Amino acid sequence: MRVARRLMAASACMLMAVALSAGAQSWPSKPIRIIASQSAGGGIDTVSRLVASRLAEATGQSVIVDNRPGANGSLAAELVAKAPPDGYTLMLGAAGNLGINRFFIRTMNYDPFTDLAPVTSAISSGSVLVVHPSLPAKTVKAFIALARARPGTLAYGSSGVGGAGHLAAALFQSMTGTSMLHVPYKGGAPAMVDLLAGQVQFIFASPPTAMPNVSAGRLRALAVSTAQRSKFLPALPTVAEAGVPGYAAQTWYGFVTTGKTPPQMVTRLNKAMVQILDRPDTTAALLKVGLETWTSTPEAFAAHIRSEYDKWGGIIKQVGITAN
Repeated sequence: MRVARRLMAASACMLMAVALSAGAQSWPSKPIRIIASQSAGGGIDTVSRLVASRLAEATGQSVIVDNRPGANGSLAAELVAKAPPDGYTLMLGAAGNLGINRFFIRTMNYDPFTDLAPVTSAISSGSVLVVHPSLPAKTVKAFIALARARPGTLAYGSSGVGGAGHLAAALFQSMTGTSMLHVPYKGGAPAMVDLLAGQVQFIFASPPTAMPNVSAGRLRALAVSTAQRSKFLPALPTVAEAGVPGYAAQTWYGFVTTGKTPPQMVTRLNKAMVQILDRPDTTAALLKVGLETWTSTPEAFAAHIRSEYDKWGGIIKQVGITAN
């Protein structure tokens, strides 16, 4: 009887494995949804829509981009965490909703390390420090001097508490001894709207959000947040070069799916997304808006998420950033 039960259990496992493998091989057989964890018009939205169009071409299936801003991307991540683990729901996330939000949101309805499955990193870039033209500062050093002369009065927008722009600005304040007012929004695009209107004075913004306005003369770009100069903006100095030695704040995005998705399906998703992101036309299109593609294995992306969580967690505690 025990032998029979063991044989039945083994057969069931084999049938399940075959079914999962077949499911991965037949993917996709219905529309795919990419949840963009920020509002329309921001960097995450730009990348999501570009990848969606190419994924639709490659698979012959509809690919829908679903913008779900709020709580620094946590609302979007919760949707993915609770979606069926069948490979038809993806999210382009960032450091906040893939881990760092745990430092700010006490009642998160998902665990980023168990309820989400990393698929591949997608973008490695930096933010652009842009200021409203009414501000007299035309260099980083002049901007620091102005901030020191007016403590607590200069306001900056961000995509949300714990977002890339917030952390970049918090690190900047910590390293320059300045104090400025943080105004969080539900994405980079609405923050940019208020910067253009003069409601806030500066932003560490993604290149796709910032540079069209800089080119049109509506904003002034002072520096990029990365350790090295941007390939897209080679004439713009880094914050470190411009007066804050050692400063560096990287922005990155990556694709994840539901945490219980079978490994075979995650591998299939990784292959599809990496092929699209590594296409020369995709790389060129993203570089035009200041974003550099960066792909990886699911395992390597998971390790990166954890390392970023540890790194920024230390900075958050050191600087004393809290939800506001």
